[in-house]
Amino acid sequence: MSAITPVPRDKNLYWYKGFCFIKDMIQPEYIDSLKDFKIRDDDVFLVTYPKSGTIWSQQILSLICSEGHRNGTEQIDTNERVPWLEFRALNPETDYNLRPSPRLFVTHLSELFAPRELKNKKAKVIYVMRNPKDVIKSFYHFENITLLSEKSPDFQHFFEKFLDGEVYAGKWFHHVRGWYTLKDSYNILFLKYEDMIKDLRSAVKKICTFLEIKLDEKSIDIVVKKASFKEMKTDPLANKENMPEDLIDKKCGSFMRKGQVGDWKNIMTVAQNETFDKIFQEEMGDLSLNFTWQIPE
Repeated sequence: MSAITPVPRDKNLYWYKGFCFIKDMIQPEYIDSLKDFKIRDDDVFLVTYPKSGTIWSQQILSLICSEGHRNGTEQIDTNERVPWLEFRALNPETDYNLRPSPRLFVTHLSELFAPRELKNKKAKVIYVMRNPKDVIKSFYHFENITLLSEKSPDFQHFFEKFLDGEVYAGKWFHHVRGWYTLKDSYNILFLKYEDMIKDLRSAVKKICTFLEIKLDEKSIDIVVKKASFKEMKTDPLANKENMPEDLIDKKCGSFMRKGQVGDWKNIMTVAQNETFDKIFQEEMGDLSLNFTWQIPE
C-alpha cells in the first residue's frame, strides 16, 4: 500500500496516492478495494469535485430515476437513494450488491480510484463541474459548518490552501483534468453547473437522453420544480438537515447557501483573482473547457 502523509494545514486530512482524504471517514484499504468494485451495465455514477452542485445533482438524478420520488411518496434520505461510493460510514448497513437496478452512486473520488470496469463503458458516468472561483467561495463557507476539517482564519489562508490542494479531494485542476481526459474511455456525460442554473429543463432532458429514460413533459416539470433551489432549500432531506451533529455544526449555517454564479466577486480580491487566472491558464489552458464566471442580472 502506498504511503499515507499528513496534510500540513489540516490535521483532519491525509494524502494518499496524490488525493486528499478525510481521516475519520475514509480508509485507504477500502479506497483501494474500489478498483475491483463489480459494475452492472445500468449503474450510474455521479461524479463531482466538492461544492460543485453535488446535492443538487443527486436530487435531479434521483427525481429522474424514481417515479416514487417525483410523486412525493418516497421519504428516503438522498444518501440512501444515491449513496456515496467512498463514504461507507454514511451507509454502514448498506450492501451495494443487494441494491436493485439501476443503482445510483455519487462520489468525489478522482479517476485514479474509479472501478476498473468503468473503462469497459459498462456503466454511465455523469460529471458535473462548476467554475472554480465559485467553488472556492462555497468551499470556504462550507469549511465553517463542517466539523471534519480545520477552519481557516481568513479567506486568504483558505485560498492558498485550496490552490495547494490541501482540502478534501485535493486540487480542483487535477480532479477536472483527470476525468475530462477520460471522455473517450468512459461512457460519460459532462455537465456544467452554470448551464444547469441557466436552463435546468434542458439539463434534465440531456440527462434523460443520456440515461435512455423517457419522461413525459409533466414528469419533467415535476423534476425541474422539485430540483429548484427554492424547493430544495425548504426540504429538510434535500438540505441535509438530518446530518449527524458530529459532522455538521448547524448553528453556523446550512448545506444549501446561495447557489449563485459569480458570488466569488464578493470575496476575492483583485490580486487573488489575478493569481488564480494565471494558475488556471497554466493548469487548464490546453483543454477545450470554457466556464461561465458570472451571469448578468
